[in-house]
Amino acid sequence: MADLRPLDFGEILDGSLVIYRRHFGLFLKLAVIALAAPVVLTVYFMLRLQTDLQQNPVRTLLVLVPVVLLYYVASMLLTAGTIRIISDSYLGRTPRLQDALSLGVSKIWSLTVVGLGKFVVLLLIVFGAAMLAGLGAAMFKGAGALLIIAIVGVGLWFTIYVACGYAVTTPIVVLEELGSAFDAFGRSWELSRGSKLKILGLATVVFLLCNIIPSQVMQAVAGAFMTRSPAVGIGLTAGSFVLPLILAPVVASVITLIYYDLRVRREAFDLQILSQQLGII
Repeated sequence: MADLRPLDFGEILDGSLVIYRRHFGLFLKLAVIALAAPVVLTVYFMLRLQTDLQQNPVRTLLVLVPVVLLYYVASMLLTAGTIRIISDSYLGRTPRLQDALSLGVSKIWSLTVVGLGKFVVLLLIVFGAAMLAGLGAAMFKGAGALLIIAIVGVGLWFTIYVACGYAVTTPIVVLEELGSAFDAFGRSWELSRGSKLKILGLATVVFLLCNIIPSQVMQAVAGAFMTRSPAVGIGLTAGSFVLPLILAPVVASVITLIYYDLRVRREAFDLQILSQQLGII
């Protein structure tokens, strides 16, 4: 049984990779069950996007919206299941796929509502910054460029700041009893107080390692093959979407360990409390 203790930057990354490697088969099954259909649909529409976008852009965008929503809901299921697997591992229990899926399904509505709420908040911040930049450009024509740069910079900083403050809403919804799902926002903001820079650094590193770098490398190789061997190119393009799917539990593991770290530092979070939250004791 592992101990819950404060973790530094490197320990969170290393711990996530160790957990991922230890339960790779279980994580892979969970990822395939949760994300297989959304990924297949995404690959299909991405391959047809250029042609369809030129012929009927409105229909293409309307079709993409439910696909994106499906992908998001499936990713929430994956994250909740990953939290259960990691929690069972810490408690010295044998993680089971059915337990992970059961917890994910039971929390899917709350997770979806909170996730969409977070998206709306961040979108409003971006929209507000864009409006201010537009007004600044209209009112101060000569010095408008500097003002726009300043407003965009502040808007970007504030968007990232708020996103880091809401970084652990998902494990909060999964593991804590809340009066309302939206209570997760205030709870996450309080837990992340003073730790937003650490959260930003971890999010940046794991996003690059598990999404951007593997996806972009695969797409670059696919582009090189597309003219000479279209079949290979299409297969590699599909692989650029599948690889992040396989690595997705690492991202969820990092989020979970960040949550554990914040609670241990602020609330003396321990294994007995974790067991109670999961309904094990």
